[in-house]
Amino acid sequence: MNFTRAAARIGIAQPALSARMRRLEAELGTALLVRNTRSVVLTTAGAALAESAPPALAALDRAWDTARSAAAGELGTLRIGYSLSAGAETAPALVDRLIRGNSGLEVGAVPMATPEISPAVADGRIDAGITRGEQPGRGVRRFLLRRARIGVQLAQHHPLAEHPEIEIADAAAYPLRLPDRATNPVIHDQLSALFRDTRPHPRFHTPAVSFDMSQRDLRDGVTLAPAGEAAATAQPAGLTWRPLRGAPSLTIHLVLPREQSPLHRRIRAVAKTLAHELHWLPGSGSAEVSPKAAST
Repeated sequence: MNFTRAAARIGIAQPALSARMRRLEAELGTALLVRNTRSVVLTTAGAALAESAPPALAALDRAWDTARSAAAGELGTLRIGYSLSAGAETAPALVDRLIRGNSGLEVGAVPMATPEISPAVADGRIDAGITRGEQPGRGVRRFLLRRARIGVQLAQHHPLAEHPEIEIADAAAYPLRLPDRATNPVIHDQLSALFRDTRPHPRFHTPAVSFDMSQRDLRDGVTLAPAGEAAATAQPAGLTWRPLRGAPSLTIHLVLPREQSPLHRRIRAVAKTLAHELHWLPGSGSAEVSPKAAST
């Protein structure tokens, strides 16, 4: 109840505070304070405003904070589609980082058939996708998220499991289990191309379902399954993984729409940081846009 002390508390000059109070009273059309040379006393209107204004101002502060969080991509519902092959390690790591770093985000992740992911991102059914290989699709941008070695899954008792690395020609001597081309033509073609120059030509085996949980042919040592190194982190009992010597990298991409909201930019920033911290891109400090992204 003292203008000088009040002005000092909020860090402005006393005349400026007096001027602001006069403008506020003029706007409201009523006196808020009764002043004399010895004291300052609230009027009835002033007491009512003093009681009701702080909660209103706090609500306004919260509204500003909410708007800022939304503008920074830290608020909203995020839907991520991922291929089953990216579900063992890559997708969970990204989802966990998004949730831990942004308490205002609700993140839902759903496995999808790989060819469906890019179209779903383009038409807005999902906000982002994670795919193996540079899957085709218009209206999206693809960012290189991870490079992984290609190897083979095989039974622990298989003769080739004794080697720390396996020659491509040695692997081709056994039936090779590949994903159905209709389910994932990009990865099917990339994996089968590894053995294009081997002689005699390898025998390819495609399971009846796109994601065979039993993997009996692998456990029995009948076939080998070319796969990225993420397979080594979630090995079913009885199976192991060995890299193929000289094989090119398998790539995993983050798929976002061409027109990106603050939420999409937040996903991109988090994915870039995660790729750097977990060394998903050997020889590179961050996730990179794929070479064809600018034209799709």
